[in-house]
Amino acid sequence: MTKDEELFYKGSPACTGCGAALAARHVLRAAGKRTTIVIPASCMGVIAGVYPVSAFGVPTMHIAFAAAAPTIEGISLGLEAKGIEGNAIALAGDGATFDIGLAALSGALERSANFLYVCYDNEAYGNTGMQKSGATPFGASTSTTPKGRKGIKKRILDIVEAHDIPYVATTSVGYPQDIYAKTKRALEIKGPKFLHILCTCPTGWRSDPAKTVELGRLAVQTGVCLMYERINGKIKVSGPTKKVLEGERLPVEEYLKLQGRFRHMSEDDIRMFQKLVDEEIEKLRRKVDEEV
Repeated sequence: MTKDEELFYKGSPACTGCGAALAARHVLRAAGKRTTIVIPASCMGVIAGVYPVSAFGVPTMHIAFAAAAPTIEGISLGLEAKGIEGNAIALAGDGATFDIGLAALSGALERSANFLYVCYDNEAYGNTGMQKSGATPFGASTSTTPKGRKGIKKRILDIVEAHDIPYVATTSVGYPQDIYAKTKRALEIKGPKFLHILCTCPTGWRSDPAKTVELGRLAVQTGVCLMYERINGKIKVSGPTKKVLEGERLPVEEYLKLQGRFRHMSEDDIRMFQKLVDEEIEKLRRKVDEEV
């Protein structure tokens, strides 16, 4: 990683401890200079900077909320038509992915162009005041669910995997080497690819900015975020999540207690959160067992 050119420049407008900024840095480092980035309305649009300056060292297009996937698809097809080698990457938040851009993403995935769609997931509409999104987990307090969300986080990976694309992966900002490696691997595969990155948001999660990476790791160590890849239909579980599947994991309280958005939760709420996490772990374990 240290040998690659730094394409995320110093002095960006990102909040202190922003997980999305860290994710973008490592995606850009892995992708390299011959890359075009598309950003829908989101925190990343602010982080990248306002014309005529930019925090990104590659061509960057800001696009409407719902249009990231078809725009990066079109750029990819344009590069191919002109015989130009280069990476086409969308950097989209959970609002643009789980909700507002979901139909457009589905259509782009079906059409099989060669692009990488990266969802940096801070589990709410961060740029407009931390309203609930489809990615907001059970119990989390947001500006529109002040007493905690009652529903569950939308299973975006199941939705994307249903399109049978060649590469789907999930990771966490707590493991930068994993972000880097999965970006590299995705870009080596032709066709539509999807990378989900859980990104700590100190502002919205009401957490200590100094604990951004620690929270990203705790999300994985508790099983809240399950890190794996689905490459041409075959699942490959990442190291830290292998330990979780083997029973070596922390209780969810270790993750929840560092975030103000969960401070109101009762013991029953915490038990429900743990139950939901246990169910997702078991579901992944069954998928892995079916392939053995």
